[in-house]
Amino acid sequence: MAEQISELQGEIGAVRIANEVVAVVVGLAATEVPGVSAMSGGLAGGIAERLGRKNLAKGVKVEVGEREAAVDLYLIVDYGVRIPDVAIQVQNSVKRAVETMTGLKVVEVNVHVQGVAFAKDDETAAGGEEEPRVR
Repeated sequence: MAEQISELQGEIGAVRIANEVVAVVVGLAATEVPGVSAMSGGLAGGIAERLGRKNLAKGVKVEVGEREAAVDLYLIVDYGVRIPDVAIQVQNSVKRAVETMTGLKVVEVNVHVQGVAFAKDDETAAGGEEEPRVR
């Protein structure tokens, strides 16, 4: 996969922004939205996490041109949230973050919901053990 770099020409030189940088900005902006449980990174993302490496761009695909960017996000939402509302909030948050931090115009933010995360029982989440099924 060829690494693309966005290049902005300034008065005293060029500024280059790598795709990976834009992807990290996108991932952080998306996970800050209430209702987003996690990013869905597929097999490669899962293997990296098991090896102890946190991938901040997990579940994010970006295409960066000279002045524009297009984003695809793959995420998992919390059970009980209204999915279209969360998706719209993610789109707005990502667009705002990328445009503010990089100066690139975001032309697309496509949200792909790939799963739903269910909350565990209060007792289990607090560290307690589940009651055994048989005695």
